[in-house]
Amino acid sequence: MSISPRPPVISVPSVAGGFRPRRLRRTPALRRLVAQTRLSVDDLVAPLFVADGLDEPRPISSLPGVVQHTVPSLVAEVRRLAGLGVPGVIVFPLPRSEDKDATGSAAWAPGGITARAIGEVRDAVGDDIVVMADCCLDEFTDHGHCGPIDAATGDVDNDAAVELYARLAVAQADAGAAVIAPSGMMDGQVAAMRSALDGSGHQETAVLAYAAKYASALYGPFREAADVTIVGGGDRKGYQQDPRNRREALVEVALDVAEGADMVMVKPALTYLDVVADVRAMVDVPVAAYHVSGEYAMVMAAAERGWIDGPAVALEQVTAIRRAGADIVLTYFAGALAEVLHG
Repeated sequence: MSISPRPPVISVPSVAGGFRPRRLRRTPALRRLVAQTRLSVDDLVAPLFVADGLDEPRPISSLPGVVQHTVPSLVAEVRRLAGLGVPGVIVFPLPRSEDKDATGSAAWAPGGITARAIGEVRDAVGDDIVVMADCCLDEFTDHGHCGPIDAATGDVDNDAAVELYARLAVAQADAGAAVIAPSGMMDGQVAAMRSALDGSGHQETAVLAYAAKYASALYGPFREAADVTIVGGGDRKGYQQDPRNRREALVEVALDVAEGADMVMVKPALTYLDVVADVRAMVDVPVAAYHVSGEYAMVMAAAERGWIDGPAVALEQVTAIRRAGADIVLTYFAGALAEVLHG
């Protein structure tokens, strides 16, 4: 399918007195009446971190207002968000450093942080809020990559990683996750997870694929939040998308939809609005976009210095992501925006 990079030309008929768009901007009520994009609390998903071995929540310095939760504080936060009307959360479980290994096996360990965190949240809120689970291994590997390393090449072993993702997806579904969100950008990961979920009795568990995930410089604060460092100073450019490429995203999205993804995601969001718009034009499944940690941190840092109106900029940015075509926005501003939108 050919995607036009620019909106169609609109012909405005000539009328007596001339058409003046500003007439429709004159009052707040008029602007609300003719607004072309609506942002609702229903569009928001809150990313949440939960760390094993903590006695109390730990603030994340580069993400002001965001913490690594204990399991009890995670449950309390999900209850709060549900009370504000936020329809979904995505949980990032984090192991103790001594539990990390070459394959990330603590991710699916019985009684581990993944099972405990997702299970207790689901027990507490049931289906009142959609519990999503990020499905990747970088938080759990001792080398910081998203899958086991091929000793011969030094690169991530795609096929071995996919097998482990399928195992983790089933463990997350067993714990109670309603949506599995594979983020590793391995070829074939969605098909493997869909097959594993269906084969283990989780036919109704949905898959939200990080289908167009870029090797972005905007993930820095997330690395702190998730306690992830790539040993030897490597990067993920070999398996995440090149920021210079736009059409490639449509290929990745098409593959994931063909493999059974129920929803697809573009990450980051604000810096890739052209990709969000392209994906929205191409597919009929719901499109999510992740307003990532660096995008959040820049707003918070500038607001702290008094350079911008932080809440106003956050609202404008997330509205822009919706305007580009995203049905769902994952954002660390979810709770704050829910309070504003309810107000």
